[in-house]
Amino acid sequence: MGSSDKREEVIQAWYMDDSDEDQRFPHHREPKEFVSLDQLAELGVLSRRLDADNYETDEELKKIREERGYSYVDFCEVCPEKLPNYEEKIKNFFEEHLHTDEEIRYCVAGSGYFDVRDHNDQWIRVWVKKGGMIILPAGIYHRFTLDTDNYIKAIRLFVGDPIWTPYNRPHDHLPARSILKTFCTRKVVVKLLMLQHEIGICLCIGS
Repeated sequence: MGSSDKREEVIQAWYMDDSDEDQRFPHHREPKEFVSLDQLAELGVLSRRLDADNYETDEELKKIREERGYSYVDFCEVCPEKLPNYEEKIKNFFEEHLHTDEEIRYCVAGSGYFDVRDHNDQWIRVWVKKGGMIILPAGIYHRFTLDTDNYIKAIRLFVGDPIWTPYNRPHDHLPARSILKTFCTRKVVVKLLMLQHEIGICLCIGS
């Protein structure tokens, strides 16, 4: 992808095709359409790269938890051998849904796909590998599946007591959806204003 952003060594994103093949396949479009982490941030999806080999003593993780108020932490291993009712759970994970709170996942082993909807309701596949942390905003429609390695171990973080309730689409009436749409609209407006400003400068220079 030609980027010096170290996060992209553990988190990559691209637009998905419409194939009905195994959900664990990458599902790239042809030609491939990658999505930058900055573009994800415009949707409210944040990402970090951390030291997964030393998560117990990692000062950067401690700082993130303090700054964002993540008081709750536990571990989740998703694989056929370790997750009870695996087939049912993985089916539920891949059902399009939203939460009324942030969803934070820090991958400390393995890898998996988090799919999110963009402004135009297109699927973006976010591949999170060991060392990658992804923060999905409240209100975003998303889903999760393993990749073909069939294993991920992730730290789950939460503000206060955890609430894992999924609201399967459609649930556009929830306040979290309105808040997210307002945030994304403001992001787009700011970006357009910045672009307009840059074009204005270029016109002035060229006149």
